[in-house]
Amino acid sequence: MTLSPALRARAEALGQSLPPLLAAAEHLAATVTLGEHGRRRPGRGDDFWQYRPESAGDALRLIDWRRSARSDQAFVQEREWQAAQSVVLWVDPAQSMNFAADTRPTKADRARLLALALAVLLLRAGEQVGLAGHPLPARAGKGQMLRLMAAMAADLAASAADYALALPLDFVRHGRAVFISDFLGDLAGLEQSLAQAAASGVKGVLLQVLDPQEEEFPFDGRTVFVSMGGSLAHETQSAGDLRGQYLARLAERKQRLADLARAAGWVYAAHPTGQPATRALLWAYRALEGAA
Repeated sequence: MTLSPALRARAEALGQSLPPLLAAAEHLAATVTLGEHGRRRPGRGDDFWQYRPESAGDALRLIDWRRSARSDQAFVQEREWQAAQSVVLWVDPAQSMNFAADTRPTKADRARLLALALAVLLLRAGEQVGLAGHPLPARAGKGQMLRLMAAMAADLAASAADYALALPLDFVRHGRAVFISDFLGDLAGLEQSLAQAAASGVKGVLLQVLDPQEEEFPFDGRTVFVSMGGSLAHETQSAGDLRGQYLARLAERKQRLADLARAAGWVYAAHPTGQPATRALLWAYRALEGAA
């Protein structure tokens, strides 16, 4: 693909932001407390995990007689689950994600930070991570982080649409997925993508990233609203009169996203950029555990 001079300049600027972005993602991942076992759970594997009391249906060969001899109860030795799964990430590259009020980070910056910090945690846990809607296969290992960052930067540099119209349809069967977006555009693409995910046995997470101004609508008097891409504009003389209607529409949109997620076997949450990123990261990580 040949980039225009403007897109090339934007790609170069995004490329320069990659090293500090990686450092920020690793720092964010380090601040999250995941508990003693992280993502570990019982299943097939070679490493010992824990003892548990014998239950009906356990074969005699599973009983650890040495451990059981120290008690009046028989114990079974469980192994740690070690089968790596594929997790694909999708970060909305549309222009609407570039919005930020005051000195807060843009929605795009917060979305990329959360996606990459989540990738750090997943890769450390031995999972395979890829970028949905992009020819980047899910892989394990530290080198995958650089590939993910470069792919996200390229997607953001090349996107000119106000809102994402098409969402990923290529999923790893029975894998997992994370979609991070403001989800303020037409939801037809999301509906199609979630239907395909459900058909492929894919469970996942919808994380809606919003600026606090988008959640509070603090506008009053004469106001001109212009989309980030410039394709949409609306002028009003009394923005305050629109607040109730706007907040009702936003609540409807959130409920619609929650319903779509539930129908597909996914989970949904909203994250304002005014809140700490650690809260959203920990929620998404734990939500993926439940989707495994």
